[in-house]
Amino acid sequence: MALLSVNRLTKAFGGLVAVAEVSFEIAPGEILGLIGPNGAGKTTIFNLLSGLLAPTRGAIVLEGQEITGMPTFRRSRMGIGRTFQIVRPFDGMSVLENVMAPILARERHPGLARRQALEALERVGLTVEAGADPKGLTLARRKRLELARALATRPKLLLLDEVLAGLNPVEVQEALPLIPRLRDEGVTIFIIEHIMAALMSVSDRVLVMDQGALIAAGSPAEVTANPRVIEAYLGEEATSA
Repeated sequence: MALLSVNRLTKAFGGLVAVAEVSFEIAPGEILGLIGPNGAGKTTIFNLLSGLLAPTRGAIVLEGQEITGMPTFRRSRMGIGRTFQIVRPFDGMSVLENVMAPILARERHPGLARRQALEALERVGLTVEAGADPKGLTLARRKRLELARALATRPKLLLLDEVLAGLNPVEVQEALPLIPRLRDEGVTIFIIEHIMAALMSVSDRVLVMDQGALIAAGSPAEVTANPRVIEAYLGEEATSA
């Protein structure tokens, strides 16, 4: 059984259809990539899956249970975690306290919450910075803090929204191994990333969206050779040139 099934998912904002009849599945233990030009509907898909937006129509099923109408907090408790493109740590709180915050939503014992937060920080290599002010971290380290906060919710499915965006090439290469490592630890991953080479290197399968529609799906090699995918990206480059 698929971990997640999406059937004809659609989201319209007035006359603008941001996501149009999108269907796909994610298998347990898979790393599924999602690419597409700017405005393709990628983050809207994540917002629909995590519950920040309600679909106009369509269905989302997690481990056989429909979650389409569930609020965000229930989806989190059922195992959907996510990061955001723009990292916004909580002001006035240390790195450790930032990670403890989502844990305390379900765990009343502060000592246990602290241990779980330290475990999440260790998984992303931030143990040394546990007592630091997040404002003093580099962007690459703040991205890891965002990842640790998502891991603190103990997700079965982790939605990664451009966790490599804004990093220099060295930082990208340092961060990239975290993704398959998390999968090996039992977390299924759905990732949006504009750095195509990086995404292709870690993904088992890739979905491609353009103008709200799913235009291709397959292995990284199949997707990069697909004429519709090439046209979508060349079109974006030509428009911005």
